[in-house]
Order: sequence, then C-alpha cells, then structure tokens
Amino acid sequence: MRLVGRMSREAVANLLENAIAAREGLFDAAHETALRLFNGFFEGEPGLAIDLYASTAVFHDYADVPEQGRQLVEEAASVLRTRLPWLRAGVVKVRQGKTPLEKRGRMLFGGSPDTRICEHGVRYAVNLRMNRDASFYLDTRNLRAWAIGSMRGKTVLNTFAYTGSLGVAAIAGGAAGVVQLDLNRRFLEMARASLVLNGLPEDSTRLLEGDFWSQISRLKRSGTRFDCVFLDPPFFASTPKGVVDLARNSPRLINKVRPLINDGGHLVSVNNALFVSGRDYMESVEALCADGCLSIEEIIPVPDDFIAYPATRVRGPVTDPAPFNHATKIAVLRVRRKDP
Repeated sequence: MRLVGRMSREAVANLLENAIAAREGLFDAAHETALRLFNGFFEGEPGLAIDLYASTAVFHDYADVPEQGRQLVEEAASVLRTRLPWLRAGVVKVRQGKTPLEKRGRMLFGGSPDTRICEHGVRYAVNLRMNRDASFYLDTRNLRAWAIGSMRGKTVLNTFAYTGSLGVAAIAGGAAGVVQLDLNRRFLEMARASLVLNGLPEDSTRLLEGDFWSQISRLKRSGTRFDCVFLDPPFFASTPKGVVDLARNSPRLINKVRPLINDGGHLVSVNNALFVSGRDYMESVEALCADGCLSIEEIIPVPDDFIAYPATRVRGPVTDPAPFNHATKIAVLRVRRKDP
C-alpha cells in the first residue's frame, strides 16, 4: 500500500514551483490550453497529480489514506491560487472515494469548471466532472497533432472514441469523414459539441454507438474500409461480446480492425498498460508485422509535461517504456493489403 506522507506547505510549494517553472512556456495568454501541471509520481509526491484545463485546475487525489490526501490537495490548492491568480476554479477527484461524486469530482473552489479548451488551434468541449477522468486525455496531445497534419482527405474510424478528440482533430485537419465509435452515447455527444465549437460541419462525422466487437464485425460484413483507424482502448473492458485486456490481448485488437483499412492506410495503436514494457509491446507488434501486411512507421511520444522534465523528475517509471517514453505507448502502423 502506498502511503502519502504528511508534507509541509513549504515542501509542497517547492515541488509545485519547480513543476510550474518547467511548464511556464506552455501557458497561453488567454488561458485556454490544457496540460499536466504536476505529475506527482515522477516529481516527488505520488499521491497527487494536477491537470490544467483552461483556467480550471483538476486535482487527482491518489492517496490511500483519505485524510492525508485531503490535506495534500488543500495545501496544493492554496499554493496554486497564490502562484497562478488567474485560476478561477478547482476540482478534486478522489481515486479511493467512497461515492461516485468523489471519483467524478467535486468543486474545491470557484463556481463551475471550464467547459472548453484549445489545443493546436482546435477547440474541444470538456466536461471535467463527467467521469473518473476529465473527458479529455492529455497524454495523446501529440497524436492529435499527428491527426491534424496527416488526415487531410482521408476517411477515419476512431474506435473506443470516448469524447472523440482524435476524430475531431482529424476533421479539423481536413479529413473527408470520420466515424466515432463508442459504447456510450453521452460521451459521443461531446464530439458533436467540439465540432460546433470549431464551426465544423456536423455531417462530416458519424456517431456510432455500440459494442466494439459487434460494430467492427458489422463494418467488415458491409465491406466498409477506412484510410486510418485509431485504436485507443481502455486498459480493461468487458462486454458480453468480448474482453479488452491490453496486458494480454492487444494483438487481437489490432488484428480485429486491420481488415477495415485500405491499402497504404494507417492503424494507430495505443497501449497504456502500465506493466507492459515498451520492449514487450514492440515485440508483440513486430510479430504482427512478420507477414509484411503491417509495418511500424512511427512512434509518437507522450508530451514532456505529462511525464515530467529532467529538472523536476525524481524517480523513473515502474516499467521501462523504451523505445517509447511513457507507459502510454503510441505506434503508427502502415497497412499493406494482399487482396485488391
């Protein structure tokens, strides 16, 4: 069990000051950006992580002892409100919370959290208290930049789309059309809201609600193909139709969607299994490439702010992610088809 020691306000302030100083260049004058402000696991306090969404700070309380976690969050909030006076709201999410509200997030200060952010010139709708996470994944920022720069004129399937940020990025970059697939309609509607924020045509995107296994099989039967498929599943999920377990069956997921991709197209595979090393994941992908129908084209790194910087990092990862730089392992694969 990981216990969070009682840190003084001065100690918390020193850690946060170092983290902020390393990220200061990422702040924008309009306070619309989103980034990880403090990664406590790497930067000196494993019981806490802090994310910034526009002018709202989201405090992730990872403490095993609720009282210690509460004190740590309150001290961190006090430091940030002094150091960043433009913060207008704070939300705290408690991993070990006893109620759904504690896990989804309660207001720590301010009236209401921000509902939109801007990244790479694209606006995204966010609902910071909708789910255990904050409805927008900060570790895939570079992948969204890749989508903006690579998907012009392409057709895209975004599986496990959640709130659809990868698909929205593709449309913003000029994709010909995107299908956003997720089990939860409420999450998918956030993708529609993001299109509206950017003045993008809603008919450029199809929201497909349903089970991954069933919907992929149906798309195969219909002969539908795409130029790119994003595969960014949760670490573990189970439905009556199938099980997602990134520690054990990531290759199965890749093989499931590969027939849907046009010759010369891309399959973007994301594996965030903490205890799967980068080498082990690469070996599993390389084994899939042995028949010549897949090749590894690019590895996309997780942003430095999400991980921590050399000047602020005080510990290494649980499992070696190399050749990736984080447990969120992002590989862009090129597809070659043997059939017409």
